[in-house]
Amino acid sequence: MVRVPVPQPIATLPAGVMHLHSPIVPQRIGLFGGTFDPPHVGHLVTAVNVRHALQLDVVILMVANVPWQKVGTRPITDAHARLAMVEAAVADVDGLSAGRAEIDHGGHSYTADTLEFLSQQHPGASLFTIVGDDAASKIESWERYEEVATRSTLVVVDRPGDPVELPAGFGWERVEVPRLDVSSTDLRDRCRDGRPLDYLVTEPVLEVIRSRALYEEAQ
Repeated sequence: MVRVPVPQPIATLPAGVMHLHSPIVPQRIGLFGGTFDPPHVGHLVTAVNVRHALQLDVVILMVANVPWQKVGTRPITDAHARLAMVEAAVADVDGLSAGRAEIDHGGHSYTADTLEFLSQQHPGASLFTIVGDDAASKIESWERYEEVATRSTLVVVDRPGDPVELPAGFGWERVEVPRLDVSSTDLRDRCRDGRPLDYLVTEPVLEVIRSRALYEEAQ
């Protein structure tokens, strides 16, 4: 007997949001891409606040396979381990979903490619690309950034008191979120130093980190 591989969904859609192949699809989809190495409470606060502010049906935390802007700067944790952490982080959060499309695609991860894929999977849906203010200020360095602007509405997550400016003529929306001074770099250092991560990542994420012995080796 020949086994036929079962295709994996691009994201595990949360309760209340129709599956990819349902006749009813999400109409307002947020794409929140990142390395998520590891995902922390700041990522979740950003996602839920943007979803609320823009009344999105779902925000997909899309795990980058090979984050092209970070290649060569430091070792990157295995993509499937990062996906497992994101799945754990969003499992019980209404309206948030873990995305694996960039991992399945392979190679370097580009937002323009992911938006094209989402457009094909969800015809007629409105797409929103969620980025931080630092990333937004460097938008012109992105691969095919014009396609990102054409295929989606850019959503810039802005911290109180830190307004961001984008290139003239670039349409975008601003969403202010609470300032949380949490960074994945610090969390990796904490793991290696044996310092606690409690309340900086969710307990399910912490369980994945411990069970897989992530971030224990010096980098």
